[in-house]
Amino acid sequence: MYVGRDMTELSMLPKNEWTKSELAFFHHSLQQIVPYLNVEGQSIHREIVEEIESRGGLKRGEADYTHGTKISYD
Repeated sequence: MYVGRDMTELSMLPKNEWTKSELAFFHHSLQQIVPYLNVEGQSIHREIVEEIESRGGLKRGEADYTHGTKISYD
């Protein structure tokens, strides 16, 4: 379950101030409903994807005993 800032709060911030877990969660959520998004929703999703790409993706560089290589938003 996602515990963090909601889209209302995040919409007031530039995407470069979002955490990786926020980007991952909202990318996953919007990806599930892409066929139903209006132009504004598609624009938000595209901005999220562009921010993820600018950060080098959602993979962690290396795993340790408490974290895997995939960003988790739960």
